[in-house]
Amino acid sequence: MARSVAIVGLGLIGGSIGLALKRSGSGGVELVGYARRTETAERALQLGAIDRFESSLDSAVSNADLVVLATPTMSIKDILSQIAPHLPAGCAVTDVASTKLQVMQWAEGSLPQNVSFVGGHPMAGKELSGIEVADADLFRGCTYCIVPGRGASDDAVQTVVDLANAVGAHPVFVAAGEHDRYVAGISHLPLIVASALVMATAKNPRWSKMSELASTGYQSTTRLASQHPRMNRDICLTNGENIVSWIDDFTEELQRFRALIAEGDLGLEQAFDRARQARNAWIEEHGKKS
Repeated sequence: MARSVAIVGLGLIGGSIGLALKRSGSGGVELVGYARRTETAERALQLGAIDRFESSLDSAVSNADLVVLATPTMSIKDILSQIAPHLPAGCAVTDVASTKLQVMQWAEGSLPQNVSFVGGHPMAGKELSGIEVADADLFRGCTYCIVPGRGASDDAVQTVVDLANAVGAHPVFVAAGEHDRYVAGISHLPLIVASALVMATAKNPRWSKMSELASTGYQSTTRLASQHPRMNRDICLTNGENIVSWIDDFTEELQRFRALIAEGDLGLEQAFDRARQARNAWIEEHGKKS
């Protein structure tokens, strides 16, 4: 594990990484934090997510062995350019963004050759955001996607693998393009569906009365619509082609169900059964909670 870790961005993910590293007992590791708002950094320090904080990006990363970028995706490009001149030789830089291909391209175009970039994406989160909801258990048992950049050293890759293990996650190597195609279907499409469902129901003239009846099914299905709007926007801006493709596939399935329902087709039972079997098989294979 790195001796000095700089966490840039101290919201849910950055704060949770700090808390998880603290609890892991990685002795001798200093956690240095940076946040755009001093109040956030001070709160992270109070919660024990970092050992100290710096008021500028260059000072936060100048002595780091590992830099973790835990900021909104669209801000990463500018941050990479800002920190590039101040990174020590041999430093490893990683991120936690929900999309990878665009971020990898930014890193390749911004960072010096004596610095290694290793993309990362822990497949965990909450619909809430901010340092106050940071959780040391957030990554326990989750998949942590690792995408080594072109020319990344073996030591840098191992440093990010060590980070994933230290926070309780399971590191999995994946190519950037492959990652973005997959998460567009399993993560980004559900976000769009949840948001569209909320808008379709909330704009109904009877919503005030209808909302009184909404219960756990509606709540769990629409959970992702409560995620931070800027994060959701950045996901779509950096993975739009893949998301649109999955929306098209989903629309086809929705139209099939629409036709079965409109026609009163008894094949509905088989359609629901196929969906149930597919979901149950996924739960059983990967040990997910139903």
